Amino acid sequence: MATDLVMYEGKNGLGFDSTIAAKLTDFKKLNNNVNIVEGRDIEFNRKVMENKSVDILLSPEKATYKDSLHHRNSGLDQVLCALANKNGIAIGFSFNEILNARSRYKTLGRMMQNVRLCRKYRVRMVFATFARNRWELRSKSDMESFAKVLGMTGKEAKECLTNIDIILRNEHKKRSVRVIG
Repeated sequence: MATDLVMYEGKNGLGFDSTIAAKLTDFKKLNNNVNIVEGRDIEFNRKVMENKSVDILLSPEKATYKDSLHHRNSGLDQVLCALANKNGIAIGFSFNEILNARSRYKTLGRMMQNVRLCRKYRVRMVFATFARNRWELRSKSDMESFAKVLGMTGKEAKECLTNIDIILRNEHKKRSVRVIG
C-alpha cells in the first residue's frame, strides 16, 4: 500500500492508495506522533539521529555547504547512517526538493550519494512528493521511476513508497503526521 505525503490539504488520485497532509512544526516539540524533521547542517542532522523519537529525517542534503574537490557534502556520512539504523530512523527524499531546486544537478548528486549510503548501512528510505500544491503532484509510477534514477533498485523503489505505511502502523505511534522544520 503506497502512501504519498503532501504539504497541503488535498486529494491525490494518481495511483497512491492514500495521501497524508503533513504540517510544519518546531523541532523542540517532539511527541508521540510520527515526527518528520527537515535536515539542515551536519551537526543538526547528528542531533536528530541521536533522538529516538524522530521517525524520518527529510532531505538531509538540503543544507547549503560547498562540495569539496574529492567528495560531495550530502548531509549524511557513515556515522549518521549507523545511528539512523540503530535508532530506526528513516531517511526521506522529497521530489519537491528536486522540482524546485536552483541547481538540480547538485541536489540529484547529493541524493544519489545518500541512496548509496542508505543501502550500504541498511537504513530505511522514504520517497514522497511533499507537494505544496496540486501541480507538483506526480503519479506512483513516476515516483518509482525517479527513485530508480536516484540509484535505487526496483525492490527498493517500491519499498520506499510503502515505508511510510510501516511507520504509521507502528503500534507505539498515533496516526498523525508532523513535519518539523
